[in-house]
Amino acid sequence: MISRNSLLFPLALLLSPAITHAQIQGSGSSAAAPLYQRWADAYSKTGGTNIVYQAQGSSAGIKKIKENSVDFGASDAAMSQAELKKEKLIQFPSAISGVVPVINLPGIKTAELRLTGEILAGIFSGDITIWNDAAISAQNPGVRLPNKNIEVIVRQDGSGTTYNFSDYLSKSSKSWQAKFGRNFTIPWNTRLTQVKGSSSIASTLKKTPYAISYIDYNYVTQEKLDFALLQNRDGRFIAPSAEAFSSALTNSNWKANGNFEEMLTDKPGLKSWPITMGTFIVMQQRAKDAQQTTAAMKFFTWAFMRGDRYVNSVDFVRLPDHLQARIFKEMTTVTDKKGEVLNWNLNPM
Repeated sequence: MISRNSLLFPLALLLSPAITHAQIQGSGSSAAAPLYQRWADAYSKTGGTNIVYQAQGSSAGIKKIKENSVDFGASDAAMSQAELKKEKLIQFPSAISGVVPVINLPGIKTAELRLTGEILAGIFSGDITIWNDAAISAQNPGVRLPNKNIEVIVRQDGSGTTYNFSDYLSKSSKSWQAKFGRNFTIPWNTRLTQVKGSSSIASTLKKTPYAISYIDYNYVTQEKLDFALLQNRDGRFIAPSAEAFSSALTNSNWKANGNFEEMLTDKPGLKSWPITMGTFIVMQQRAKDAQQTTAAMKFFTWAFMRGDRYVNSVDFVRLPDHLQARIFKEMTTVTDKKGEVLNWNLNPM
């Protein structure tokens, strides 16, 4: 299992003591950190440039790439085309995953509890406070729900996971939309338990009976967290899975026109998971350091061309080939300070 205890993971496997490579610096999404760690570890074993990635949350990743203080930022929410143009940035997805409601509910097995978007909005807004509330009971006939307070655990830091989760709640509840909307951070009620990072969500949930939270799917599987079934747009209560994320992607405009800004939440399809999300890489359009940026481009080219098998191993979903082709086209627009297109190789290693 990949260790999630450290938010900073250097991967420094050198070809020999006499040879060193410059490091590629990245920062952002804690949800996607296991994927980038797996890619970077495998890449270093080919003799590729070493990667240092700081899993500080999507907001931090966007901030750092805007400041040009890292070689790439990582976010679980796409920036708008207007903002990308203003900041002179490019972005492209690296994989697909989903946000999952997770529980620590004594006496209730994983996938036994059924929830809807409206119920989740009520719980996380503080309107539903006990587990045997009438709204929850109505969706769970025959399930012995405890008369216990719901312990709600949320993300305090700027998080793409929160962005996707709140986007879904906004589509599910007019009340949530009016009060909180969609954002990287939410003004949570002070009685809720607030933590930083996906790892802290997992560890806090495990030691808190009668708790609920939301987290990225790869943490659900790796940390063996209990999850609730969620009702999708077609009225089906389904479990999160690679198939469910792929269904949401298939029913979006990503395939048709490469509109990566489009949220993948609440998509139609009997098998679609309602809180599917993409995770993204953001880079400077005009490289401050052409050599560093070229090294980063080679890394991601290798990841797409030869790292697909590692995507599923950390419970993400690989991008379809035609979407990867669109990504390569976007990457070829990056230039040096003089505006010359960078000379990097589509056959990196």
